[in-house]
Amino acid sequence: MSAYIYVPTALAVLALIISILSYRIRMRNLYRELDHMLDEAMAGTLSAEDFDESLHSSLENRFHSYLTASVVSAGRINEERARIKELVSDISHQTRTPISNILLYTELLAEQELSDPGREYVRALTTQTTKLRFLIESLVKMSRLESDVFVLQPRLTPFSPMFDRLQAQFALPAERKGLSLAFEPTDIAAVFDEKWTAEAIGNLLDNAIKYTDCGGVTVSAVRYEMFCRIQIADTGKGISEEELPRIFSRFHRSPDVHDEEGLGIGLYLAREIVAREGGYIKVNSTPGKGSVFSVYLPTNLSKL
Repeated sequence: MSAYIYVPTALAVLALIISILSYRIRMRNLYRELDHMLDEAMAGTLSAEDFDESLHSSLENRFHSYLTASVVSAGRINEERARIKELVSDISHQTRTPISNILLYTELLAEQELSDPGREYVRALTTQTTKLRFLIESLVKMSRLESDVFVLQPRLTPFSPMFDRLQAQFALPAERKGLSLAFEPTDIAAVFDEKWTAEAIGNLLDNAIKYTDCGGVTVSAVRYEMFCRIQIADTGKGISEEELPRIFSRFHRSPDVHDEEGLGIGLYLAREIVAREGGYIKVNSTPGKGSVFSVYLPTNLSKL
């Protein structure tokens, strides 16, 4: 009697084993097919021509549709980026010459015999044209960064040469306002793109000088284990706690500084540049006492 019981049990166990093995084989084939689709998608060779719905499960069908849509979307993004790059290049090229000519003719006009109102008009024309050139250059830089037209090339670089150039660049603006501008000596090096980081630090220095009426601006550097910090400290107007979360927004300008020249792009560009180098910017500020902008840059290429 017991033999008759063992036979069905053995058959049931065998059927279960076969079912489990069959399931594992199907799942292994599914994983291999999905992995193959991912490889083709990443290589940009995913094609519907090799797709046979009769051989695919519902999951594979959906996954293939998703990857196909992703590949198409990536292609459109690359095409759009190429168009933006071309547009930015055209804007930069088409506006550079007219603006330079306007400035040239205003200089020539200023050399002529003019009435007092005429000279005032020439000064105003020169000022506004210079602002226009600065605006277009800033917008072009912003557009190139956002569309990845410019590729930053961070490498281990000492701060000192960049500090020397920035001091020479901003010494006169600081002197005109009667401010001190001090760069503390340093032998520190970090990983950054020298040209673009100078642009970012320059924007911070420009703001520090612009919004400081007495005292001065001090630039220093400190080395930590994973980052180096460039600190730009001023004795200016300071920033309220309510404004701090918004100061890096594109085109943001505080109501407290609307009487000062500016576009609201400098801090945004500085943050974007530093972030693309694997760093970040922090701000501490007290209204009426000044602000401290700290730029943190990595010390090791592996951190990027």
